[in-house]
Amino acid sequence: MPATKKEHFYFGLMMCIGMVIMMTSYNVITNGLIGKVSLIAIITQFVLGFIIAFLLELFIVGPTAQRIVFSITRHKSGKMITILAMSFCMVTGMVFFMSMYGLVSAYLSHHLAGEPLLGSYFAIVLKNFVFAFPLQLLIMGPLVRFLFGKIKTSRLKQSLTTV
Repeated sequence: MPATKKEHFYFGLMMCIGMVIMMTSYNVITNGLIGKVSLIAIITQFVLGFIIAFLLELFIVGPTAQRIVFSITRHKSGKMITILAMSFCMVTGMVFFMSMYGLVSAYLSHHLAGEPLLGSYFAIVLKNFVFAFPLQLLIMGPLVRFLFGKIKTSRLKQSLTTV
């Protein structure tokens, strides 16, 4: 797990890249946009989604989730409880905000076809949460923690050999 601000930055970067790739793919597939939207449009949505997600993670959702989790766990809970609580808070916050982004994108690209915005928003939130939480908990979280640990260990070894 990240210990410094620099490590938090890189950990968040890795997590955002993976989650935005998977969530963009999921939304393109579930909305039936394969073949209807150009590859350039999908890449543009990925880049915009990544920038927004990373800024949200860095400045709003990440710090808020940490405050909530550490106020609840107060360092007396085990590592697994802390990870589960952090995953839940992060996914909930990111789905809430990124679903707004999805709603605006759908509205601007005329994919809502007169549907009520509030109902569409809640449908997007539900659809995204159902995919994002297991994705983060079972795939991206463990994968990013594993890769981050490997990078951290190799940097430690590298710094010890240069001393």
